Amino acid sequence: MKSQSAMSSACIARSRRDFLRGAAGVITATSADRAFGLSRAASLMPRSEKTIVVTFGGGARDDETLAVDGQRNIPHLLRELLPQGTFFPQVVNRGILGHYVATASIVTGQYERFDNFIASPPPNPTLFEYFRKGLRRPASDAWVIAPSNGFQRIGCSSSGAYGPRWGAGVILPKRLLSAALPGQRSLEAGELSHLLQDNYEMPVYQPQESESDHELHLGMLESTLKLSVKDFVARARTLNSADELSIYIAQQLMEQQAPSLMLLTLHDMDIAHAGAFSLYVDAIRRADRLCAQLWGMAQSNPEYRNRTTLFILPDFGRDSDEDPAGNGFQHHRTGGVRSRTTWMLAMGSGIREGRLVDRAVEPVDLVPTIGHRLGFATVPGGRPIGELL
Repeated sequence: MKSQSAMSSACIARSRRDFLRGAAGVITATSADRAFGLSRAASLMPRSEKTIVVTFGGGARDDETLAVDGQRNIPHLLRELLPQGTFFPQVVNRGILGHYVATASIVTGQYERFDNFIASPPPNPTLFEYFRKGLRRPASDAWVIAPSNGFQRIGCSSSGAYGPRWGAGVILPKRLLSAALPGQRSLEAGELSHLLQDNYEMPVYQPQESESDHELHLGMLESTLKLSVKDFVARARTLNSADELSIYIAQQLMEQQAPSLMLLTLHDMDIAHAGAFSLYVDAIRRADRLCAQLWGMAQSNPEYRNRTTLFILPDFGRDSDEDPAGNGFQHHRTGGVRSRTTWMLAMGSGIREGRLVDRAVEPVDLVPTIGHRLGFATVPGGRPIGELL
């Protein structure tokens, strides 16, 4: 007999599946589909394949997304993106539900267990290290864009066989903005200064990094990207969003460096910790729009068009309103099924369109899946997802 937790996760997935069948016209994968995918593997992937991973950092519940009342908040995902890809309605996170450590688990393919509020590199090698070392790719070919300052060590592990030599460049948009604001018009500086606030879960968090490392970090980024505050102000739909800034920087990076591997964390929805439900919902709607915008950027860029695979997944969910031990949308403290059961959308090069996969996968399965697709080895942890190979 299935455990209560497993039954609940399956129930959530079934609800998502039934809704999406009607709303988006997707179909359920069969055993034959999986065998077909496994037999073709990475041999069909173009040599210049690009991979972008986007996490809904801060977590989003079905109540505000895939539920009947929540679907109004994700029109781009449902109507534009989901029909173009393969959707997994049951992604079960069995690790620690903290944003940094959960994201580290996604990028290492191992459930990490370190302190979520300490600026330490993951102990296990990251996707970026496997990619660069396995394929001998230059440092400019792998990047992370993360709004929270606590993510500055997400680009590489402390593993002796890998480490900084093979890691990704980590762009902290708030630091770039901080460096660019001096000398700007006072109006622009005043409008944007609030974006320098860090995450809402622990706003007093201070990264453990020396001043010399900080200056070196900024110098490297400033030599790579020229952040124009004026240009960002002209393009952004709202100046209240660090996620808008992240997408702007991603576009500059794609145009100037055309990296093959990128991770973006969209973190505005973490404002839920402040108890502001309307702002949390606005952040979900913005993340929905920005994902579609990012996909449009890839398809309009000759370096990315028809050779890009996009993966979108929440780092985890949030507490249920019915759980007396939790705080509803505000937190993810209980470790309950709604906090642990999320979803993933994969779309683009080599991904079958309009498919719904009716089985459970885990966020740690993403690293070996990407490795299998691109042709580099990873340490056993998660398992490759056959429907994406």
